[in-house]
Amino acid sequence: MCGICGFIDFRDNFVQNEARHTKTAMKMADSIRHRGPDADGAYISEHAAFSHARLAVIDPEGGKQPMKRTVCGHEFAVTYNGELYNTQEIRDILEDCGYTFTTTSDTEVLLYAYIHFGRRCVDMLNGIYAFAIWDSMRQEVFLCRDRFGVKPLFYTEVDGKTVFASEIKALFEYPGIEPKLDKTGLCELFAMSPARTQGEGVFAGIRELRPARYAVISRAGMKIVKYWELKSHAHGEGYEDTVRTVRRLVVDAIRRQLISDVPIATFLSGGLDSSIITAVAAGDMAEKGETLSTYSFDYEGNSKYFKASKFQPDPDSMWVPRMVDEFKTDHTNLVCPNSALTDLLEEALLKKDLPGMADVDASLLYYCREVKKRHTVVLSGECSDEIFGGYPWFRDKKAFETPAFPWCYDQTLRNSILRGSVRESLDLEGYSRMRYEESLREVPVYEGDSPEEKRRREISYLNINWFMTNLLDRKDRMSMASGLEVRVPFCDHRLVEYVWNIPWEMKNKNNVSKNILREAAFGILPEDVRLRRKSPFPKTHNPHYEAAVKAMLADTLADSNAPILTLCDKSKIEKIMQGEFDYGKPFFGQLMALPQFLGYILQLNFLLKDYHVMII
Repeated sequence: MCGICGFIDFRDNFVQNEARHTKTAMKMADSIRHRGPDADGAYISEHAAFSHARLAVIDPEGGKQPMKRTVCGHEFAVTYNGELYNTQEIRDILEDCGYTFTTTSDTEVLLYAYIHFGRRCVDMLNGIYAFAIWDSMRQEVFLCRDRFGVKPLFYTEVDGKTVFASEIKALFEYPGIEPKLDKTGLCELFAMSPARTQGEGVFAGIRELRPARYAVISRAGMKIVKYWELKSHAHGEGYEDTVRTVRRLVVDAIRRQLISDVPIATFLSGGLDSSIITAVAAGDMAEKGETLSTYSFDYEGNSKYFKASKFQPDPDSMWVPRMVDEFKTDHTNLVCPNSALTDLLEEALLKKDLPGMADVDASLLYYCREVKKRHTVVLSGECSDEIFGGYPWFRDKKAFETPAFPWCYDQTLRNSILRGSVRESLDLEGYSRMRYEESLREVPVYEGDSPEEKRRREISYLNINWFMTNLLDRKDRMSMASGLEVRVPFCDHRLVEYVWNIPWEMKNKNNVSKNILREAAFGILPEDVRLRRKSPFPKTHNPHYEAAVKAMLADTLADSNAPILTLCDKSKIEKIMQGEFDYGKPFFGQLMALPQFLGYILQLNFLLKDYHVMII
């Protein structure tokens, strides 16, 4: 994984002032050096300037970027962030077409795939990626992002130039691009966040290339094309065949993602998803005479303060030792100290460029830094719940009856802290409803669905395009802030395409959550682990966090110049701080209750202060 940056202008000739443009490109790359601490580089052509910060995973020596190749007298160059899991298959095709490779890197395979197949190369790719290619033959730049947006890509325009980067902060290093918030950005922060509308960069003028899109930038301007989408249709296999197909796709996705030239490990919670990944990975490594490394996460004091809920029925600490003993992994249990949950709130914001899931982000940042001390690549179980229907709202009556995002039904708490004039100007409920209805219009329809199945398909689509994207965004920023690459096998597009059309009576047979995946895991996992109830990413249950975040926010509010007070009513926030905290009523998702809401307000203040944001 890496960080990519660049800018394009067909009115200028960058080669004529190469030193200046190289300096600008490298300044952008320096701001995201955490994504690629191993190497860097820049490439300047007539109309495109690229820079790159590299995290070396495959072919550390040969895969340096930006990479350029000349074919038939035309120069092509790529700056690329990601991993291709079918590199060898594409390489074999290209070698049959006469191409000769000088490295073992997927970067070279990607570049030659574009040179030979043009824009159609995207249909061949299995992986996670965001990349830019300068094509001197066609005189255009090709930008592309993976099907689910695992790897980020933002862009904007200034003075006729298109500027792009893996992270928003790198855009602000380009002259003339400044952090500003308009009404849309404020609505994103107060109504939708920590989720975010696909395509919105929140800051005024900042856009995101949506997942499963590519953009072609030429003298004619920018053209964006959607190259992949889910298709709804009847499911053609019976139950037993469906189980076998799911098992085959899941195991194949995991095995593909074990390829690495640097140390690899898995995150292991003892839940169904991470346990399947760990079991398959451990088995494959054992065949090579190697031992898989695994990591689990917990918080200081959680064993004392944990309270079961419908979202977290039991702690992971009961199940991780079971898996470690079964698969004989080299295991490390990481315990996040209470102090890190508040100490890292600001840094988590800076790495993400936007407020997120407060202490959940801060703890993930802490864990990733610890993992990076020994490993560069890990596999993680994200995306399974969105794909297989693991969240409570796939079953809750309220989700079927309420025309709203099921992880955030109510805007009352968010509205309550705003200054009166701000609340009236933003209309958070109207904005959220608009984004919700906009999303429903995109859902691929199958006429054979019953009304209930149609609604469940809508809920699934919202989860994949909103909730899952948010979790992937969080994982990318916190892991790449540590120079750690995280791979997500359940996000394999072949698996998602197949599972999308599996009927609910199969996915949830006998009213067992994620039943079809559990059945596919038969014989892979111990039975007690295979049948364990779902439990999400752990959070702290220690009341010390609540006390610490309250004290921290009180100090912030005591400063009359705190920028958050230009938007929020101090007395309303203080009233919330003085009330009873209901940990069982999240304001977002499953984990973010009132302590996390206060942490979110702190992160908003950091955003406004640290980025010197202008409200327009």
